[in-house]
Parts: sequence; structure tokens; C-alpha cells
Amino acid sequence: MAFTCWLSRLRSYSKTITNLRTSFFQHLRTRGANTTAITPPYHFSKQNPFRFTCSNSLLPITLAGSLAIHFQSPPPLCDASLDSPSKGIGGKGSTEFVVKGSHKHLPQELIEELKAICQDNMSMDYDERYFHGKPQHSFHKAVNIPDVVVFPRSEEEVSNIMKSCDKHKVPIVPYGGATSIEGHTLSPHGGVCIDMSLMQNVKALHVEDMDVVVEPGIGWMELNEYLEPHGLFFPLDPGPGATIGGMCATRCSGSLAVRYGTMRDNVISLKVVLPNGDVVKTASRARKSAAGYDLTRLVIGSEGTLGVITEVTLRLQKIPQHSVVAMCNFPTIKDAADVAIATMLSGIQVSRVELMDEVQVRAINIANDKNLPEFPTLMFEFIGTEAYAREQTLIVQKIISEHRGSDFVFAEDPEAKKELWKIRKEALWACFAMEPKYEAMISDVCVPLSHLAELISRSKKELDASPLICTVIAHAGDGNFHTVILFDPNQEDHRREAERLNHFMVHSALSMEGTCTGEHGVGTGKMKYLEKELGVEALKTMKRIKNALDPNNIMNPGKLIPPHVCF
Repeated sequence: MAFTCWLSRLRSYSKTITNLRTSFFQHLRTRGANTTAITPPYHFSKQNPFRFTCSNSLLPITLAGSLAIHFQSPPPLCDASLDSPSKGIGGKGSTEFVVKGSHKHLPQELIEELKAICQDNMSMDYDERYFHGKPQHSFHKAVNIPDVVVFPRSEEEVSNIMKSCDKHKVPIVPYGGATSIEGHTLSPHGGVCIDMSLMQNVKALHVEDMDVVVEPGIGWMELNEYLEPHGLFFPLDPGPGATIGGMCATRCSGSLAVRYGTMRDNVISLKVVLPNGDVVKTASRARKSAAGYDLTRLVIGSEGTLGVITEVTLRLQKIPQHSVVAMCNFPTIKDAADVAIATMLSGIQVSRVELMDEVQVRAINIANDKNLPEFPTLMFEFIGTEAYAREQTLIVQKIISEHRGSDFVFAEDPEAKKELWKIRKEALWACFAMEPKYEAMISDVCVPLSHLAELISRSKKELDASPLICTVIAHAGDGNFHTVILFDPNQEDHRREAERLNHFMVHSALSMEGTCTGEHGVGTGKMKYLEKELGVEALKTMKRIKNALDPNNIMNPGKLIPPHVCF
């Protein structure tokens, strides 16, 4: 937004100067400026006029004479370090992989406060800080790493850490299982990394209510091991190693989302520590409530930019009485996608519909010494009573036969089923068997189900024509598909080609009323697409919420909201 029109108004309408000055000063004060150094008289001339702008910087100002404005430390609402929104990390058109950021040394007073809070559960060791500053499963990097890593053991410790960091205006980056792939846990501005791994207790299990209260550091796999003897399970199944807190932060889902929904559908209530240290309980334990704003879903998907989750109440499901896993092959990926759509339209309550292209199947064969037919493949899971699951299997087998499907096989033995899903769950690691020294750029587009076959077909043509190795993996039952693009980030031509493919798929999905991310979240990698997907007014609204809850911008700064967005 430009304010250059103010100049002509100041010259033409001298009676409005006082009002404009008052408005301008109020604007500066809300951004942390010290206006006491600005005193009359004011001189306006053609040689040395006021100049007001607000593009990427907060307010670059050219003032008459020796007039000086002193800014205090709160971060600006727009990223002042960026010369152009098209060049900044996460800005429109950004192709940068290394996230830039400013850095200042931690005050010694803060270090002493953190030592008093965390005692031995704190590290300033370089290797520890580097480990926490580089995502384990992502090519994204940052110029800085955290200055200190803390391991709180309780909600009270988290609150005290937040209060200290907010007082000193030091950035905080929450850290869970580190399985996210969009740079969520990078520390481009240094600061404090809060590793939640010591908070992994099950606080309460209510079998009759089918819910459980847990701390954020527990993994979903460990939680399901705990629940199994009670005949219950938590139905979301993202990548191995993901923790409940991180799953809430990214609003993740997984292969079972087609049946049970995403994280937003399976969280009943949260406890969240805000940047000022206040602890907020977002809802009661009731299965439904119409009381007030839905703070639970405000926090789910906020990616650590609004606060730190310290407690989660989850909705549970009964372990199915019986299940059948089926696989089949197709001559083209469009045939496979068409079957996925037809299955959903048939009204069958499938619990999983997963699609892999022939390149992904080849990677699985190489990595696991398998001999699966290297064709586009669909995997299904049907649950219920034994009779119902088998009935569903037969109906889908008929649908498959009508769409040129072949090699239909199914398994009911528990070990055989586990082995089939293990192959699918480890599909990403299998890709690296083809190019062990490369990294992976992973797309995460999602479209309305009726557009899935078109999007996958269109994308597959581009992927097959690329010199890079690319695989397709899809949660085909809900329109979400991933492409694993293997590339060498040190080679510019590789980077450009990987980015081109990713751009192509995202913009194709957006043209079909889809999204740039179905389940992986935004982080730093997807920010550049948000304005096109959501519109600038939606992003301004997010910015206002962020500024209201985190006025010092200490919570995971530089993530989720594009840096060029102002209000």
C-alpha cells in the first residue's frame, strides 16, 4: 500500500496536516516506534518532502532536516529485510531454498533464567543445536540454528520459558517429532528451540467416553500401542515418528482420513501456552459444544505461530472387528484414479484408498527386494464385520474389472496386512533407494474428488517428461496426492526443474479449486502459494490474529504467513 498521495494532500490542504500527523503517529506507535523524538516545526518543500511508503519494509521514511524516528525492537508487520515480495522467502514467486533471517545474541539474563527453569534439560551444544536446526526429512535450510535447545517437563516450565522469551523478545520454535517436510522447525532467527519430547505422558484414558488426554510429545504409534489392550485406537497415521503435538500444529491426516477425517476432526480440546505465558484451555471434554469461538481449531494448523500446545484431548475409535486389504494394477494412472473416484461414489465406507504409480512401485521393489508388478497400483482397506468387509471387497472387485484393472489380490491374515501397509508407509524411504544422495521435494496438492483423475493425469505427463526421477503417491479417496521429486539441491538445474514441477502441480490444483497442501502444512515452503489460494484479505486476517496473540512476533517467526502481507 502506498502513501505517496499524502504529499499532494499535505501541500494542497494545509488544514488537514494536524489530522494526518496524528493519524500517522498513531500508525507508528502501533508498530513500536518512538515518536517522542519528532517535534515541530515541520517543513515541507519540493527539495525535501515527506515520503511515505509501505511495501515490504514497515515505513521507509525520508524526512525534512534532521528529523529522526527511533524504532524499538518489536518485529515489523512486514518483513523489512526484503527488497521485493517476489524475492523473499515465502514471497510471491520465491524460489529460494535457504531461509534468511536476522540474528542477535541471546541476553545472558535470559540464559540464566532458562537454566533456572530447565536445570539440566537444556543444551547449548553446537551439535544438538545443529540437529534441531536442520529438518531431518526436508531439503529446507536456514542461515541460522537455534542458540539454545530446552526440554521442558511440564506445562509450568513451558509457561515460564515463554514468559522469559517474550520479555526479552527472543524467537521460539516449538519442536516435536521433526517429521515435517516444509521447514516448520527451522530457526532462521536463532533463538530458543522448545523440544517437547520429555512431555509424552498419557494423562487420562476414558474408555467409556472413547477419548484420551495426552501430552504433546507422545507419538501416534506409541499411543496406539498403549490403547490396543483397551480395544481402542487413534485413527490418524501420518509418517512414522510424528508426535501428537506436531500433528495438531500441522493439521495432518494420513491414509485413514478418508474414513475418520483429519486432525481437526479428531481433537476435542487443547491446552495452549500463549507467548506471554498464559495457559488457555480451548474447550471442554464434551463431544460437541457451541460455546464461544472455536479456539481448538484456530490452534490446529497454526504451526507453532500462536503458542505451544501442552495438552491434547483426542477422540478415539474402536479397533475394527475385521479388515481386508486388497491390491490391484492398472494400465494407466488415470484408470487407477477413476476407480478410486468410482469406489467413493458407490457409497462403500472404505477406510483407505491409496494409489502408487509404476515408478513408486519400482522404488519399493528396489528398496525391499520385492517383485511387485510395476504398474499403477491401488491399495484398499475395508473394515467392519467379516461378512461386511468381504462384501465390500467383492463390490470393489467388480468396479475394478470395469476399469481395466488386473491382478486383484486381497489379504486377511494380520501379518500379511501389516506387511502390505508397511510397504506403503515406507514409500518415501524407498524412493531414496533409487537416488541415495539426492533429496526429495514433495508436493501435497489436494483437489475436489471429481478433479483428481484429471490432475494426476496432467501432472503425470509433466513428471514423465522431466529428467528428474519422480514418483506419485496418493490418498486417492480424498483427492490428495503427493509427488516425490528426487533432486540434487546443489545443482541449479535440478533445483529449477524441481521447483517448476512443483509450481505446475500447485497451480493446476488451484485452478481446480484445490489447495497447495492437503496435510503437510505451510511452513516456509508453501507460503508463496497462499495469496493465490486464499486471497490477501484472508492473509491479512491471519496477520491480525497473529499480531493480537503474539505482538512481539516471537512464535515461530517467518512461517505460515507470507512476509509481504501487511495490514
